Parts: sequence; C-alpha cells; structure tokens
Amino acid sequence: MPLSPEQQAEIDALRASPRPTLRAVSDGMERHLYTAYPVLDHGFVRVIDYMGDDAAICQAARVSYGKGTKAVSNDAGLIRYLMRHWHSTPFEMCEIKLHVKLPVFVARQWIRHRTANVNEYSARYSILDREFYIPAPEHVAAQSTVNNQGRGAALEGDEAARVLEILKADSARAYDNYEAMISQDGQQGLARELARMNLPANIYTQWYWKVDLHNLFHFLRLRADAHAQYEIRVYADEICRIVADWVPAAYSAFEDYRMGGATLSSKAIDCVRRMLKGEEVTEETSGMSKGEWREFMGVLGE
Repeated sequence: MPLSPEQQAEIDALRASPRPTLRAVSDGMERHLYTAYPVLDHGFVRVIDYMGDDAAICQAARVSYGKGTKAVSNDAGLIRYLMRHWHSTPFEMCEIKLHVKLPVFVARQWIRHRTANVNEYSARYSILDREFYIPAPEHVAAQSTVNNQGRGAALEGDEAARVLEILKADSARAYDNYEAMISQDGQQGLARELARMNLPANIYTQWYWKVDLHNLFHFLRLRADAHAQYEIRVYADEICRIVADWVPAAYSAFEDYRMGGATLSSKAIDCVRRMLKGEEVTEETSGMSKGEWREFMGVLGE
C-alpha cells in the first residue's frame, strides 16, 4: 500500500490541527500538502513542506537588480525574463520538501542530481517491506537497437509473461531469504546491514528530498523529458503537476523556455539565417557533424 497506517495517522493529525501563519503561502500548493499521489504500483509523492511562491522569486530579483527591473511591467514578465536569460539565484529562493517512495533502481538514478538534501529510509536499522516494483505488461520492453540506454518494442505474449514471472519469483525468493537471515527464532539473526545486500534493486525505499526551485527545474527538464526512463519520468510528471500549482508563472516560463524550447549552436543559428535568406542548406554545407545535423533537423521538425 502507498502509505502505512502510521503515516496516514500522522497526516490526519496534522490536517486536524491547522495553524495560522504570517509567512507567504501558495494557495495552489496548500491543496497538495501531505496528500500522497500514487506513482507506479506501490510508490507515491507527497509534499511535506515548501517555502516561497512566484512573488518570492520576483522579490529576490528586485533586491538584486534594483532599478534594473523598472522596465518589467509585471511579475510574470519578470519571471519570464529571468528564465529566458538563465538567471538562477531568484529561483533558488523557493524550496520544496517531498516524501517519495520509489524503487531502489529509480532512487539510484534520482540521486545523481546532487543538488538536494536527502534522508533515506535506513535498512541498517529497519526492516524493508515486502514491496517490489513489477512493471505493467505494456512496459516490459526489449533493449533498443539504436540507443544503448533505452527501450525498444514491448515484449508480447509468452515472452512478456516469462519475464514478469521471473521478476516476481526472484523478488519473492530474495525477500524470503532476507527474512530468514534476519530471523531470531532460536538463534542470532544476521545483521540487517548485511542481510539487505541480498535484496533486488526493484524493492521500494523511501526518502525525504528537499531541493530549491532552480535545481528542481533542472531535474524536471531531464527526468520529465520523453526520452527519460519511464519509471523515473512518471515521478517527474507528478512533481510537474504539483509545481505548476505552486509557482504557476515560473512553471509556465519553464515549460516555454526549457521543456518546449531548444538551444542552438552558433553553427545552427548561422544555418537558420542562411535558410531565411533563401539558401538551400544541407548537411554537407552546414559545418555540422552528422549527429548535430540530425538533431538540428529534429528541432526544425524536418
């Protein structure tokens, strides 16, 4: 189950005793506080706390820029200017703390973003639950033949069923052995910090993850991208939905300039200028490598 009875009881108690505050609040984010949104088969994302809103970004920018912001007529325009010109510090004024339950192999991808504060559930002190990520049949895919770190076509029929049965059986067997090793029925059990090494990477872990908005946007730009691995992308998609309610102006600028935009090299810009003048530009005359040209054509929709 996504939340343990103890976690749900804690949430219920917090919701039953709201407190007035003088700090800035985001109405959109207040609706998300403590709600656990399910992800994958046993995972979830929930907001524990946050600091700041769109106004906090503008406040920080105006302190920094002083008179330089007078040409910006409104907060949304200022935020778009900051995003467009890659100003990062004002976005760092906002922070979010998430409670995430996720498979270990997803956590190992996630932790590569080293710009957050993390505290993970400790299997040295506690016993991990018997919960494993088993992909839905439509997400059981073959290795891609064109991308060494991606998936190809989905497996079908007996082959998909065979893989799923292996995943389920291996997970169950590993956990049975884990329980047997730490059991103290009549004898001293193996230390938990050693027994955990036999568990597979699809077992679920949990952590608190606190990050500022600038670095969160960087995480989302990579992990909510269509090319990201499905299992981490669904977490990023859920966080995107939350952030869009938290800082709507900042998220709109992020969607426009980062998720929907593209960065062009000087060679690519030169090619665009030549094309606008009516010149027929080819890969051979572009000055780009084959890979650069292919990506450039992709940006242009060719």
